[in-house]
Amino acid sequence: MDNTVVISTPPHIKSRRTTKGIMLDVIIALAPAAIAGMVFFGWQALVLIITSVLAAVASEFVYYFIYNGGFKAKCANAGKVCLNWWKQFDYTSIVTGLILALIVPSTANWYEILIGAAFAVIIVKMLFGGTGRNLVNPAAAGRIMMFLSFTLTTYVAANFEPISLDSQLYSGATHLSGWLLGGSSSARLDWLDLFLGTGVAGCIGETCKLALLIGYVYLVARKVIKWWQPLLYIALSSFLSVCMAATAEGAAFEISLFVDYALSGGLMFGAIFMATDYVTSPKGLYGQITYYVLLAVLTSLLRFYTKIEVVSFAIMIMNLVVPLIDTYIVRKPFGYRREKKAKEDK
Repeated sequence: MDNTVVISTPPHIKSRRTTKGIMLDVIIALAPAAIAGMVFFGWQALVLIITSVLAAVASEFVYYFIYNGGFKAKCANAGKVCLNWWKQFDYTSIVTGLILALIVPSTANWYEILIGAAFAVIIVKMLFGGTGRNLVNPAAAGRIMMFLSFTLTTYVAANFEPISLDSQLYSGATHLSGWLLGGSSSARLDWLDLFLGTGVAGCIGETCKLALLIGYVYLVARKVIKWWQPLLYIALSSFLSVCMAATAEGAAFEISLFVDYALSGGLMFGAIFMATDYVTSPKGLYGQITYYVLLAVLTSLLRFYTKIEVVSFAIMIMNLVVPLIDTYIVRKPFGYRREKKAKEDK
């Protein structure tokens, strides 16, 4: 009898759920925010979304084609390489391109989003081995690269009707940044406006919180994310922001600001669609709790001291801490049962 033991790579649990299926669920969950962004910001948002998605998919294909020898021997294997790419295509590049488009203002230029999407897919994802091997969230890294390389400080306020870029321009002054810089109570927007996104200057997919809530409910119902993960991040970050705001000179503790911080900026979008990324978040329960608590603390600190929206920065920084969390907060092995101590004889 052959006693050879064959050890395969994990995971060893078989399930009907695939990466492609999960990414398709994420795309469906992002659809309400994308539609709301196009309604609020008009054709500019549509152009950026299409450009970002196409650039992300094209970047993945070009990298895969070159890496797998599509150009060798006068492109003799080009057809086979293209077929293999299509078989392994798991929609992750579509998700990356879509998220990136939704976290930039509609005033961004088409070539800026193209460069950002290519950077996110090629540099952040493919160079590290592709799906499941990237160290940080590709969309967050792409957004930060665009922020540092281009002038992404001009926002327009969203209304129910599509608006042109020459109306209601704000240079680096979203509702959140205005509050962080010490805006007066008269400048506060109504909570309903913050929830619906009307009259709120911000990014394409971050203003309409109703659309984000629909996506959140869908992802929870489909068991793609855990219901408590975004809530822990949003609630703790907002509460800490309220506490820090009270430390300013002449300021008072206003618990009503909790809703303003929770509904402003990209906190809700980042909590639902970026912080919950499987690849760049801890695997165990206690590791996840630690991750979201530290992420909330970091976000509130950076918001308080920088006076700008920093969700993408906070998420990327915490992504780099995840391997350390997984190393020191070890989850229980699958099927593990703690041994019961034997009862001593009386």
